[in-house]
Amino acid sequence: MTVEIRKALPNDFEEVHRLIKEFATFIKTPEKVKITPEQMVKDQGIFNCLVAIDEDEIIGFATYFFSYYSWTGKAIYLDDLYVKDAYRGDGIGTQLFDKVIEKGKEENCYKMKWQVSNWNNKAQEFYKSKGAIIDDVEVNCDLILK
Repeated sequence: MTVEIRKALPNDFEEVHRLIKEFATFIKTPEKVKITPEQMVKDQGIFNCLVAIDEDEIIGFATYFFSYYSWTGKAIYLDDLYVKDAYRGDGIGTQLFDKVIEKGKEENCYKMKWQVSNWNNKAQEFYKSKGAIIDDVEVNCDLILK
């Protein structure tokens, strides 16, 4: 299988949105998805998304953004990474992950940061195999502004 990793285009956003909802269901939080494809179009300047494509089908995605940390400086934040169930184990997640790392290096980021669900042992093992340190000290905080 030859998979192409490329930047998501506006005509991809409907399918990316469907995969975001599928991912949210996978991590047991479907009610948290508030984004729409229309909002993605409006936010194109800051909505960074890579898609994995196999024969014209989007089979996975990674979303990311750039941030700044007072202790370390510029960073790339991997927001979501998801591959359809039927394509897991074929290295597609690794390709997406590595491409986000590449984007961070291109932008001279000090680090890449992301979250992983505490119950998702398979993902944690994957991230550890890539050299990640899983932090069990910090706790996530959300404050809804809308």
